[in-house]
Amino acid sequence: MNLLKKGLIRGVIPLLIVIIFSLLWNLFQGSSVVSNQLLFFGLISFFLGLASVIYEIEQWRFIKQIIVHYLVMLVTVFPTILMSGYYPLSSFKDIANVYFLFNKMGLLLFLSTFLIFKLRHRAYMKAQDQ
Repeated sequence: MNLLKKGLIRGVIPLLIVIIFSLLWNLFQGSSVVSNQLLFFGLISFFLGLASVIYEIEQWRFIKQIIVHYLVMLVTVFPTILMSGYYPLSSFKDIANVYFLFNKMGLLLFLSTFLIFKLRHRAYMKAQDQ
């Protein structure tokens, strides 16, 4: 339950911030297109925040955390991207292209985050030895 609460806090806070920006943008600029795009960004940030607690489940091996996180992103973020209108979707090929881009960006973000974590952990361990 504690992890769920953490995830909801991590997801709801950015969502609320983006909703406020969206409403203000619509109020002052009158552009509902940008306002709607902001709402999709907020929804994606909600899912990312909610799913971030997967990596805090200490009983799970890292590979299980990765797979579960990917599957959660696949059923939450990927459909949100498809519904957002960011990409033209007139055929199955378009959906497949978005799917491959989704995976390519996910892999890039995962590898960069993993590398940063490893470098920081190595620096921390080196500092502990001195």
